[in-house]
Amino acid sequence: MNIKSLLLGSAAALAAVSGAQAADAIVAAEPEPMEYVRVCDAFGTGYFYIPGTETCLKISGFIRVQGDFGRDAADNKWENPLQSTSDWDVFSRAYLAFDAKSDTEYGTLTGFFAAEFNADADSDDGDSLIDVDEAYIQLGGLKAGFFYSWWDKGLNGETDTLGNNTEFNSIAYLYDGGSFQAGISVDELEAATTKANGVGVAGIVSASVGGVSFDLLGGFDTELEEGAIRGLLSADLGPGTFQIAGIWASNPNAYWDDSEWTVAASYAFKATDKFKITPGAQYYGDLQNGNDFDSGLDKWTAGVTLDYAITEGLASRLSVQYEDRDTVGGGSEDQVKGFLRLQRDF
Repeated sequence: MNIKSLLLGSAAALAAVSGAQAADAIVAAEPEPMEYVRVCDAFGTGYFYIPGTETCLKISGFIRVQGDFGRDAADNKWENPLQSTSDWDVFSRAYLAFDAKSDTEYGTLTGFFAAEFNADADSDDGDSLIDVDEAYIQLGGLKAGFFYSWWDKGLNGETDTLGNNTEFNSIAYLYDGGSFQAGISVDELEAATTKANGVGVAGIVSASVGGVSFDLLGGFDTELEEGAIRGLLSADLGPGTFQIAGIWASNPNAYWDDSEWTVAASYAFKATDKFKITPGAQYYGDLQNGNDFDSGLDKWTAGVTLDYAITEGLASRLSVQYEDRDTVGGGSEDQVKGFLRLQRDF
């Protein structure tokens, strides 16, 4: 065997060993394809598809810092703090909402949940709390769960009060015909009436034409067998929106128990694209006295709300209100109250 044959044989042997080792080498698996989040524009801005489903989800909320002022402003802010009788108080709030929607053969299916995280002072029990704001299921016009009733709707600004208890566990149906709406709800009046689990019925009829809208709302407390009706008119007028509302109640009930009747008005004047001025006033006739309205006492409130959009997503609001209330014996008591708020929406 010559040198050339020996070299060729050695090379062949090395190639065979290298091939065997190559066959045993670990080969890295190729990565699985990643499903990126897709934008869902079927229900408006801010929604995205939950990966692997046809359900659209929107996450939103705000962070608020607010300072209240007025008589005993720091007292009774939450459930039962009773921490002071200071005439001013500062608190912070985080609000987080999840809105899930999908199309079905019966209409849009919605699941909504929102919670408030309030922080007033960690040193006092009860001052910082988590509160479920809303939690409901909606299919088409049918809605069930814990949510704000139609009594929660008020006027622009911060002067008016047009509903006492405005959030219940309810079953409601709303027919939406665009410019015409009609709805009815059955509400559990827990802790708002004479029995632990009273029942209320509310109904609404709304219409809008051009820049004018009107709704007529009624509520009946079956435990007290008393009710209230409310009308609210809104109209675009000049550079702003004028609103007026009135309530009449047969006697104190879960929906309205401040007075036998009241009338309120406001005008939201858009001074610039960022600055809005909203003066308002409200008068209450025959304030509540025990279980009826035969007190002969009145109250009125007047004030102004200033809104300024600092930048996109960041806004401020200043509310200053004057209140004058009759007292038993022919006297009266008054106060100035309000708040300064800074809020970042997302």
